[in-house]
Amino acid sequence: MNSKTLLYILKRILLAILTVWVVITVTFFVTRIIPGGPFLSEKAVTPAAQAAMEAKYGLDKPVFEQYITYLKDVVTRLDFGPSLKQRGRDVIDIIGDGIKVSAKLGVIAAAGAAVVGIILGSVAALRRNKLIDKIIMVITTAFVSMPSFIMGSLLLVLFALKLGILPANGTTASGLILPVITLALYPAAYITRLTRSSMLDVLGQDYIRTARAKGVAGYRIIFGHALKNSLIPVLTYLGPMLAYIVTGSLVVEKIFSVPGIGRSFVNSITGRDYPLVMGTTIVLAVLIVIMNLITDILYRVVDPRINLE
Repeated sequence: MNSKTLLYILKRILLAILTVWVVITVTFFVTRIIPGGPFLSEKAVTPAAQAAMEAKYGLDKPVFEQYITYLKDVVTRLDFGPSLKQRGRDVIDIIGDGIKVSAKLGVIAAAGAAVVGIILGSVAALRRNKLIDKIIMVITTAFVSMPSFIMGSLLLVLFALKLGILPANGTTASGLILPVITLALYPAAYITRLTRSSMLDVLGQDYIRTARAKGVAGYRIIFGHALKNSLIPVLTYLGPMLAYIVTGSLVVEKIFSVPGIGRSFVNSITGRDYPLVMGTTIVLAVLIVIMNLITDILYRVVDPRINLE
């Protein structure tokens, strides 16, 4: 690894830290600016009881003082504080339990989308304007146009309620099948179209025609040259794909009652659980930033001709 690559990685890490800090700052002050509070939904809460609870969690202090204290706790001790709604539980524990399920869901969905998308895109490119190509393009266009919450609702009604083939609840292994499919459909369709377009462009390059003229076997041209070079746009999409899967899981986990970080995040917003909102936002932001950094570095691995600036 040369000095230019190391400098690039260092710059990206510093930019990632700045990005996470901005996310923390904006989220913290926005949650405090919105009218209302975490204890207003409590039944028969008196002003004295509300003041006591605010004092217990430090919400009676000036907002900027709360921000400095919170930032110090996160940076020095990775302490997101206690949950205001799930009494007796720390935010870090809630996130730890939820991320195990969400990570499994996201990894399976991302891997499945990448494999299916690359295979279908390659088939469509190699069978351009044939029947299979047209079928793949029609199906992928439909999936790209349909939001995940609509697709999830349709799959839930069809396979869980009507046919009864799969459970509607995502608390079991079989119950994760529908959420995984829901999250994977859009990125799989997008990667299919991306791979097809990129491979068609690569197959038209001079070096591919030269290889064919020299009698190089077709499978060597496809797998040794065309497919590898056509994966660069797919790698570019990996970062946004992860962002889609992460943000899509927020709604999908709620639809299928998956006990992941997405459901915790949605519940924390509706319940005005400030520490849980902050903790899940920070974790999701860090995850997306790290994946984007890894994606940028992978460019160089796939194509050494790319210069990291």
